Amino acid sequence: MFENSMQEYYLEKTRKAYDERKKRLAAVKTRKDALAYVAEVHEKIKKCFNLPKTKCPLNVKITGEHQINGITIKNVIYESRKDYPVTALLFMPEGQGKHPASLVLCGHAENGKACGTYQVVAMNLCKQGFVVLLIDPLSQGERHQFVGLGYNLNCCLEHNMQGKQQYLAGEYFGAWRAWDAIRGIDYLMTLPEVDTDRIGVTGNSGGGTMTTFVNALDDRLFMASPSCYVTTWRHEVENELPADIEQMPPHALEYGLDMADFIIAQAPRPTLIMGQKNDFFDPRGTVEACEDAKRIYKLLGAEDNVKVFIGPDSHGYNFANRETMYAFFNHHAQTAAADVKEDKNLKTLPEADTFCTPDGEVYNMPEYRKCREFTAEYADKLAAKRKELSKEEMRKKLTKILKTGKIEVPYYRILRTGREFDGKLECFARFGIESEPGRVMSVLKYYRKDGDLMFHIPAAESATLYVSHLDSDVELIKKGYASDCELYGLDVRGIGELQPSGCDARKDFFAQYLFDYHFASLGNMFGEPILGGKVRDVLLALELLNERGVKNITLAADGLGTIPALIAAVLSDIPVKVKLDNMPESWMSMAKKVYTLWPLSYMLEGIFSTTDLDALRKYVSNLEYTIADEPAQTQK
Repeated sequence: MFENSMQEYYLEKTRKAYDERKKRLAAVKTRKDALAYVAEVHEKIKKCFNLPKTKCPLNVKITGEHQINGITIKNVIYESRKDYPVTALLFMPEGQGKHPASLVLCGHAENGKACGTYQVVAMNLCKQGFVVLLIDPLSQGERHQFVGLGYNLNCCLEHNMQGKQQYLAGEYFGAWRAWDAIRGIDYLMTLPEVDTDRIGVTGNSGGGTMTTFVNALDDRLFMASPSCYVTTWRHEVENELPADIEQMPPHALEYGLDMADFIIAQAPRPTLIMGQKNDFFDPRGTVEACEDAKRIYKLLGAEDNVKVFIGPDSHGYNFANRETMYAFFNHHAQTAAADVKEDKNLKTLPEADTFCTPDGEVYNMPEYRKCREFTAEYADKLAAKRKELSKEEMRKKLTKILKTGKIEVPYYRILRTGREFDGKLECFARFGIESEPGRVMSVLKYYRKDGDLMFHIPAAESATLYVSHLDSDVELIKKGYASDCELYGLDVRGIGELQPSGCDARKDFFAQYLFDYHFASLGNMFGEPILGGKVRDVLLALELLNERGVKNITLAADGLGTIPALIAAVLSDIPVKVKLDNMPESWMSMAKKVYTLWPLSYMLEGIFSTTDLDALRKYVSNLEYTIADEPAQTQK
């Protein structure tokens, strides 16, 4: 009944942010206003990206060289962080003197720089006189992170796995991806063949994302052309489109940003925004983003510096988009290229020739530090700085982090009763709790032992409030749950009756790329972790039972439900006994595992500087609990 509550909640928030930004943009009427807006979004974007404050030596190694199509291609390794190599191909054109240059950033191709499409882009730009650096993204090409460990992960799943663990350690996966590219620009600027005043960046899909972000973050670039990413976040949410974890910057919506602002942040830099007619990145939003940028560019006297092109195809850096980019880059770089049409006869390197490492994986290099090793180190550093807090101090800290809002007796709706299990109708009372204004975000169920229906919450001496793992009905009725007092089940937002129905036809809660991940990412973009909402749901249910006269409450939970239940027990003014089964040992254990099923929706940004689950358990005096290494993927 409430499967769309999460979608409608975030859609309402996104549309509100969209409207407020449009009003701010409409108020920009003069050149002075435009410059102020550019500076404002530039600073906000930098706040979203926790980039390193210093740069390590690049330690460049040339490990191979090839001659093909009149182009010299070098196999290059540079370090974006100490002992953290980036593999790349450097394309060198014929001719003496300084050349314009471009970074080419791959989309989500498993083979990274070996992908034929991105070689074609690099080779054609090189034939037109550009020095080109084509790099492997993290978890692609030669930079996979789970080699030989038995996990069947494509690059997107690798990204999302590492990204959620980094989030716990206060890092953002998109910033890591952007930093690799920024260090690539550093490398290009060291080359005597490169005109450092004419460096561009282009890429498609995931590479279009990084092009968009690096464009905003690096002041040295001359031009940019992202393909198949830029739209509006309103369109993304309306269309229920989960995106890779690096594509959803934490706090971006909280700061009032939209994708167009990543273009505006460097106005009036020449920028070509490209999409496709049949793309899941909605081309209507692509055109709108260009219109937003053009408003600022026009006030700065450079309206023609920003353009949009919607190709005739589906998602991909296809022919029409490539040729449009060549023409745009050559025009603004003022090259002498007589013909910027794509050479369709160019041969690409076989994959083995693109390798910069001996066996095609940096994972096997003895000096190589894996991404998760950095995550573990950062987590430990945060934890080492943590101070012991009193319970009241901890409550204040958690309330601020979780943004649980004012906790009072909530308004609730009396819903229809019952649910069918194995052909048998089970009747129980249901109450929709409006834990957000006017919107049911959790459902409380009352399972009466004698089977008689109750349409109101009765007063009782004692009751158990069970916070479900995945579905309270299944866990309390079908599986059975022993309680010697009145029994209530609670489906918090995103769970049970609130489990979203959209995003994908599959209903795999633990999938790294579906609905639960999607709404957790949106919460992080708003700076309001979805876990804070789940804790709020539990706190309001406790208030409701207390107001109805229940004097002694046992707060019970299983699996996923143990995390919001534990935090609620710390925050609530209502005394409770707490019984938690199969809860995680700690957030630290999640951050340090190679692979964890505990989802992003139950994690908090940089939490180790404040607390951890094992530390929170010490604040609850009347607590019984058991530990599980991983959550069960089905109802208990």
